[in-house]
Amino acid sequence: MISSVLCPPAAGAAAGAAGAGAPPIIGSRSSSLHPPPPSASRIHLPRLPPPPSPYSSSTPTSPFPSHASSALQPFDEVLSSMSPREQTSLLSRQRCWRRARDLFNRLRALPGYAPNPVHDAVLLRHLARARRWAELHRAWIGMPFPPSNPAYAALADALAKAGLARGALLLLRHMRTRGVAPDEVSMNTFVRILKDEGRHDDALALFHSWCDGRFEVDFLDLDCITVDLDGPMQFLLADMYDDKIAAPAAGVAPERPRKPKLVVTYNVLIDLYGKAGKLKNALDMFLDMPAHGVMPDTYTFNTLINIFGFSGNSAQAEVLFASMVIRGVKPDTKTYNVMMTVFASIGDLEGVLKYYCQIRNAGLHPDAVTYRILLQVLCERKMVHKAEDVIEGILKAGSFVHEQSLPVVMKMYVDLGLLDEAIAFFEKHCRGKGVSSKNFSAIMDVFAGRGLWEEAEHIFCSERGDGNEKDIVEYNVMIKAYGQAKQYDRVSSLFESMEESGVPSDECTYNSLIQMFSFGGFPHRAKKLLGKMKDAGFEPKCETYSAIIRSYSRHCLVPEAIDLFNEMKASGVEPNVIVYGILIDMFAETGNVKEALHYSNLLEQSGISPNHIVLTSLIKAYSKFNSWKEAQDLYSRMNDMDGGPDIIASNAMLNLYAKLEMVTEAKEIFDSLRRNNHADAVSYTTMAYLYKSIGLLSESIRITHKLQKSGLLSDCASCNAVMACYGAKGNLRDCAELVHQMVVANIPPDASTFEMIFSLLKNGHVSTKEILQLESAYDDGKKSAKQAIIAFLFSVAGMHDAALEICGKMLMPQSTLDACAYNVCFKVYASSRKVEKAFSLFMWMRDLGLKPDTSTCNHLATCYGRLGALEGVHTNGFTEYRTSELSMPSHKTMPSSSLI
Repeated sequence: MISSVLCPPAAGAAAGAAGAGAPPIIGSRSSSLHPPPPSASRIHLPRLPPPPSPYSSSTPTSPFPSHASSALQPFDEVLSSMSPREQTSLLSRQRCWRRARDLFNRLRALPGYAPNPVHDAVLLRHLARARRWAELHRAWIGMPFPPSNPAYAALADALAKAGLARGALLLLRHMRTRGVAPDEVSMNTFVRILKDEGRHDDALALFHSWCDGRFEVDFLDLDCITVDLDGPMQFLLADMYDDKIAAPAAGVAPERPRKPKLVVTYNVLIDLYGKAGKLKNALDMFLDMPAHGVMPDTYTFNTLINIFGFSGNSAQAEVLFASMVIRGVKPDTKTYNVMMTVFASIGDLEGVLKYYCQIRNAGLHPDAVTYRILLQVLCERKMVHKAEDVIEGILKAGSFVHEQSLPVVMKMYVDLGLLDEAIAFFEKHCRGKGVSSKNFSAIMDVFAGRGLWEEAEHIFCSERGDGNEKDIVEYNVMIKAYGQAKQYDRVSSLFESMEESGVPSDECTYNSLIQMFSFGGFPHRAKKLLGKMKDAGFEPKCETYSAIIRSYSRHCLVPEAIDLFNEMKASGVEPNVIVYGILIDMFAETGNVKEALHYSNLLEQSGISPNHIVLTSLIKAYSKFNSWKEAQDLYSRMNDMDGGPDIIASNAMLNLYAKLEMVTEAKEIFDSLRRNNHADAVSYTTMAYLYKSIGLLSESIRITHKLQKSGLLSDCASCNAVMACYGAKGNLRDCAELVHQMVVANIPPDASTFEMIFSLLKNGHVSTKEILQLESAYDDGKKSAKQAIIAFLFSVAGMHDAALEICGKMLMPQSTLDACAYNVCFKVYASSRKVEKAFSLFMWMRDLGLKPDTSTCNHLATCYGRLGALEGVHTNGFTEYRTSELSMPSHKTMPSSSLI
């Protein structure tokens, strides 16, 4: 399907690797973590003209003015011959505020020049965009006429684009004070500013007020707009409170109702309705345009397509695109970009490629946005070859990969495990290329999120290019990378280097460090950072305190946790239910019911309702003292909460009833859990232990059989519960099979498991001396003791294949065994009728200097009988067997495979 919309293939492979002479790459990993993606067909990209050099300057390098600069700064004779409209155009095209100011002064000095409010407005826009506030003030007070709509609109637009939307809206109050009613241009300027500020309802109210012929701004609450008295717009306040200006009460005389006549107004309103989620109003506004003699333009359709596309209505977006073509409105590159974005948002790659290929058919050229959309969708789908083709096309067109696409491409490589390719791409497209710190941070975060701290560190330490220094976000990402990898010493060094480099820590820095050290088990270091955070002027949030309190709780540092809780409240930070839950659980674990209840009362006094976690902790506290009535009351209270008791609370209550042998109550909870499919391994094992403790072994085994069938045997505790029931019945074979399941499932047996195995073996007619030897090896911590015990169990239970498999692993060349393990292996081979292997192992033991014990001799005697041997020699405690039919190589040359 995809290939059907691709353009003809282009020759050549993507240049994805660093060229010759590239700097060495640290932290490089093998790119074979995942197989490389399959080859894909190529996408042919239209060739773009080379972009202008990013280092070019508008200032001519020649001492003589260029033709372009002469056109922007004509002689006075030429200026005098221009019409006011041509003069306005020339003034607007100035590239520097100084030249704009100088040209404006030259125009005013021309003989016969008539003051023009539009010229004043253009100058104000130049000065505001350049943030030349002192010059702007002088130009404002130097205007020959009071400010008019062009001046207000130009200044408001420039202020909003300079990030001073509050100052721009203040101009509305200034207009109201001076009695200047907005015209259509200034109205839609202020509507656009309100829209961009997210004040959609206010923007619509201003528009409808203007349509009704009124100029009301009280609903905007402009009196609440705070303006810095020392800031750039403070002179507006002085103007408004000047006694010479009419009072606001005079207001503006209402005008007759009106309709907008400019297409730009409709475009602003359509976009506004779209941003406010009022799609029907946006469509009605669009359909209303021809009735008022206003024809939609390309921007109108682009806006509507974008609105409907991002609302999930791609079909309507396609209808609008077709209507655009039918009406003769020519799509531009942005139109196709919008369509590509629409289909990218719904994951339709075929649609994205379809409109991408149409750009060239329409005689247009892809721009940087086009390539960003295309790379985004290809990289998200891990289509490496196609993405590399796009990058190759960009480079051949004389352009470069947009820096916002760099983290996207890096993520594609890293997600596929192509780390070498990722680093090579970084070296070619990012290192020293003037990439912003924001995108460096995003690239680092790609590695940090996968625990690749070395690669993240490599990015962090790389050169940036002129004027691009590390900012605090990069340090924060590096702290995250080190923290996830538990590289705590590196974190401390990084934090110190931040301070030495003059990069101030922000709130995120301190929160990240505190969270990291808290969860890493360093509560004291986290507490020290909390003090630094306060000294730096930041106010820690509840979550910050919560992390340290939790860390204190985990390390049983009760006084420290309480002190920090009190410090938190003294700082004016109210604890939430999580903080109270940590403290309550801390006291519950230590059996301090009084303190647990104290903090539970504080929780409710603060107006917070206890959640399941808090009530479960209290149940655990009561369980320590077998206070089942109080625990039962809390459990009943949980029944009235949303979702009822969770599995943790139910198991806590079940455990309490089991301890007190309250079978009826325990069975009621267990049956309820099973009916709702909520019972877990803990539920089953608790009931199994309960039935076993009261002597109902058959019922206990029935529960354990259900546990095995349920597939919940996933940890050692549940396996031990089943084994205990089998052991109580003396079922050696069932226990051995259960241990085998644990081995297969990679569930390591614990001390309780081995204790039950020894108990079973002692009751299974096994030599006491052999068991004592196994117990001694286990108690001494011998490396092979656990495997030997399991192999011995399997052999005694008749599971010879399983026993032989373990012996084979123990006798691998790299293994080092003690006498006990060799004896077990010898027993397994003898019991499994592997007589030749048993004799080979015996001779190997002899060569190693291991003396056989009585058990070994007994097994050897069994081997004699099985071979029908007629002769045996007993010398110095060694039993030697010689036969011409057996070849017994030395342990130095005997391959391990001969024993397996």
